[in-house]
Amino acid sequence: MGDGSVIPKFGSMKQALLGIVAGAGASYGIYKLLSVTSFKENKKSATSESHGPRNNSPGGIVLQPGSLLAKLSGLDVVRGGESQAVDVASSDIISRSPESLEPQHLKMLLSLLQGSPNPSDRAQILITLGNTAAFTVNQDLIREFGGLHVIAGFLSDPVPEVRVQTLNALNNLSMNLRNQEQLKVYVAQVLELIEMSPVNSDLQMAALRLLTNLSVTDDHHQLLRGSITLLLSLLVVSNQVLQIQVLKVLVNLSSNPDMMDDIVQAQAPASVVLLFDVRTSSAVLLRLLMFAGNMKAWRPSAQVAEALRRRQDCLYRVLLDESSQLQSKLIQLLSHPDGEVQAQVARVLL
Repeated sequence: MGDGSVIPKFGSMKQALLGIVAGAGASYGIYKLLSVTSFKENKKSATSESHGPRNNSPGGIVLQPGSLLAKLSGLDVVRGGESQAVDVASSDIISRSPESLEPQHLKMLLSLLQGSPNPSDRAQILITLGNTAAFTVNQDLIREFGGLHVIAGFLSDPVPEVRVQTLNALNNLSMNLRNQEQLKVYVAQVLELIEMSPVNSDLQMAALRLLTNLSVTDDHHQLLRGSITLLLSLLVVSNQVLQIQVLKVLVNLSSNPDMMDDIVQAQAPASVVLLFDVRTSSAVLLRLLMFAGNMKAWRPSAQVAEALRRRQDCLYRVLLDESSQLQSKLIQLLSHPDGEVQAQVARVLL
């Protein structure tokens, strides 16, 4: 699912959406996604992958034996010009683990990140920061050093791999609630990356992981009010791994009663209901049923329900209205071979 060499364009996503959703007989349901949507009005967990050492071209970064970066991420230390190499004794480095790095080491990494002209070096520095950010003490230190905004600045890096590693680092940093308060201002930019990146790309996956962390509590859900159509449209065209990540966000949002009006009114592809099928993987189906169960627990007034019925392509019509195919789909799933799926189906039918 690598996308390091792909220039993210919305055109590739549009082509995939048209091909797949048209086959499901619901192409009209995603027209909103096929327009270039702006999320400017809504300014809102897996560990980062570790890459081995990389060879660098002349004039770039040269290995300094025993250096901190050589030990932590295989990244060579900047030399030449006004840059200074940072020497740390080999015995000291070997004895250290990421969570026990000293503050000056993190400061050095942030400084190197801002000064590196080489995309591969920026990506490696971000990998190192992401690995160290798996520990609370480093999450706090990076925030205190102003590192959250330094790292988030690379969300707009022209190189896709750098953007991926930026998202991975922010994902680990977002496990800290105090960090989330600063990172929430980048939600709109993360949503834009999801919308404009190729379907099933590493960029989309990394962005969705970050949104999953940011949506674990209700605190920042309001920043995702305008994202429901994007998430639903991505759900019907993505692969299983990405579907699971999309559904994690949707389940988090639908657990908040204050979000339900936005969710049921959101424009939705009619083909969403087709995912409630025995051929859908159990991992996807379980989360889909949790999402549906959260919605079914919502009880609109008669007036609101009537207004929603007049909106032909909203999620309420697709999944909750009496005219929806969902009820018959759920009854068929009662005989699903997975007992956990059966239990979730029964919960939704109650």
